Amino acid sequence: MVLDSHSKVSVNVVQTDETYLCATSESLLRGMLRLGRKGIPVGCVNGGCGVCKVRIVQGEIKALGPISRAHVTCEEEMQGYTLACRVAPTTAVCLEVAGRLQKPFSRGRADSATASPLSQQQ
Repeated sequence: MVLDSHSKVSVNVVQTDETYLCATSESLLRGMLRLGRKGIPVGCVNGGCGVCKVRIVQGEIKALGPISRAHVTCEEEMQGYTLACRVAPTTAVCLEVAGRLQKPFSRGRADSATASPLSQQQ
């Protein structure tokens, strides 16, 4: 089956069980934002900050631009990690957020005391 640029596929965010339709011509992140949905953390929306790092659990994606090696190493990419703002789905996708949603929200000061200076700037 050939998908045109107007085709939409299902995207599921494991941690929140949020599902939304994303065009095969738009990034996973922009598809979510367009619908006013939540689930993937949003930063610069341009590949520079790494906030929207995810792991593709199931499905296929295509690159919309380069992915910064400062945020996704070659090894991580081979394990399915990518930036949601830099890839578009070509099939239905199930993804896990690799950043902030993995951590419990109630850990408070202990987290901030051990966080790296880079994470404190975000």
